[in-house]
Amino acid sequence: MREETCRPPRLAPQPGGRRQSGRLQTPTAILPTAGPRCARSAWLAYSRGMRLLVTGGCGFIGSNFIRHVLEARPGWSVVNLDALTYAGSETTLADLHESGGGGPGAPASPDATATTTAAAGPGPRPPAARYRLVVGDVCDAAAVEPLVAGCDAVVHFAAQTHVDRSIADARPFVLTNVLGTQVLIDALRRAGPADARRLVHISTDEVYGDLPLDEPGRRFSEDSPLRPNSPYAASKAAADHLVLAACHTHGLDAVITRGSNTFGPWQHPEKVIPLFITHLFEGRKVPLYGDGSNVRDWIHVDDHCRAILAALERGGPSRGGSSRIYNVASGIEWSNLELTRTLLSIVGQDERMIEHVPDRPGHDRRYAMDTTLARAELAWQPQHTDLRQALARTVAWYRDHAAWWGPLKVAGDPINPPAR
Repeated sequence: MREETCRPPRLAPQPGGRRQSGRLQTPTAILPTAGPRCARSAWLAYSRGMRLLVTGGCGFIGSNFIRHVLEARPGWSVVNLDALTYAGSETTLADLHESGGGGPGAPASPDATATTTAAAGPGPRPPAARYRLVVGDVCDAAAVEPLVAGCDAVVHFAAQTHVDRSIADARPFVLTNVLGTQVLIDALRRAGPADARRLVHISTDEVYGDLPLDEPGRRFSEDSPLRPNSPYAASKAAADHLVLAACHTHGLDAVITRGSNTFGPWQHPEKVIPLFITHLFEGRKVPLYGDGSNVRDWIHVDDHCRAILAALERGGPSRGGSSRIYNVASGIEWSNLELTRTLLSIVGQDERMIEHVPDRPGHDRRYAMDTTLARAELAWQPQHTDLRQALARTVAWYRDHAAWWGPLKVAGDPINPPAR
């Protein structure tokens, strides 16, 4: 990858920093902009003082991302804005709260995190000292705006994501996924020049619609048209369009990542892999939609988080009024039946534990994406390429963390009814 000189951006001042001639100067480094060929060393210099706002950080991918960032970037501080709905449990990051990070009573102000960053002496601080939880709704502009004003970049996970729930009631998906994204865009605009803070918007492969099962060579590219089929996917596509419109109209600096089906630790047990694992632990049959022929690309959450961080640091800037978009997938495609049989084998059960249930309305047949752009521009590739091995580790994690997922599973949940 060829290195080029990076143009310094207009960024929120950090403690002790000052603006001179349109450039932000800090005691340690001038903070550069990242581009697809921008020197990684420049972003590492920037990372000494990065203040990151993460929305929805108590959810599955968001919580894993926060852990990854605090471990991989010892100079970064993270403010986590989360509404703590059923899908975002405070217990997911309880170790950070209990070790000195901000708990649910933390003030909705960025100043506390910024002050501790400035006051800290030389040397890395522990993750909990660089983390703060703010309980609030991404749709609440009064809560969002001061947090955006005090950060250098935003990674936007906050969303309703369960397809079956969107089919039952789409309204919460429109409110959080669409309105919440617009509130965040407006806050970025009000906080200063539109390109002063980078937004990484987390989207999904489901915005593309589905592919036929009999054309295994076909994959969606970043230029494929959006044809969402579920209310959830439609709400995420709408959010994508709002981000793209803000780039074109207001010059917003934004990157969109579209991830495939993700699995791993801390995933809510309503999703298929933890649902099936925990059902089997409880001696319950697993409810498999239809004949199980639907195909998904499966990526481990660690690989997904590394791609998101790479998009933040190395993703190309918005060009020609358009956000940079990156597909994030492993390239490992399994049918739902193949996935189910593998989980049964790992747990030590057989197919008698499968209960075929009526198919989901409008169930997409196959998802698959071309990740050439992400691999080339972000210098990223998945590391968890042995899916059975990754699933076995996931099963072991859920076996060891029943105290976490147990309270989240509610018998008789209309979305995930007990299998008979």
